[in-house]
Amino acid sequence: MSETPTTAPVDLDALIDSCIASRDSRYEDWDTLGFQAKAGDEFRRAQIRYVGSGATGNHETDSRIIPAGGFTFSNMRLPAGAVGPEHTHHDAEEAFFVLEGNLEVTVHDVEDGTKTASRVLGYRDLIRVPAGVPRSLRNIGDTDALFCVIIGTTKPQIPTYPPTSAMHGVTRD
Repeated sequence: MSETPTTAPVDLDALIDSCIASRDSRYEDWDTLGFQAKAGDEFRRAQIRYVGSGATGNHETDSRIIPAGGFTFSNMRLPAGAVGPEHTHHDAEEAFFVLEGNLEVTVHDVEDGTKTASRVLGYRDLIRVPAGVPRSLRNIGDTDALFCVIIGTTKPQIPTYPPTSAMHGVTRD
């Protein structure tokens, strides 16, 4: 006779509490991508982490971040006129969902990087960029842009910067 496996009761209060990252416990991390300012002040931007650490480095000691199960989720604050440099995530798709401001998103030709296509996204607009496609962002408004960044893997690889990117050759240290 086979026995039915039993499972321990789940503490639903603890479960739901472990799945919440409140706005009050977040902060704008201007340092995690601070190395990009070596290429110019226009590359200064802040990451606000919620699920996983994205592809910005190792933030495993930050106990406020909900561990990633299958994707990462953060907000990015891009000041007026600022740029998210051309980069490529080879291992995962990336989505941007605009909460505030106007964001110009550009995809670059994989072969030479000089051919591009751009679109302007505003409030509640979203773009999904496939893995392996170089992309860049620019805040074309006169106020900060705030947008969600979702990367479709638990721990994304550090992105690469093609020769056409202002970050090509810039080191993280």
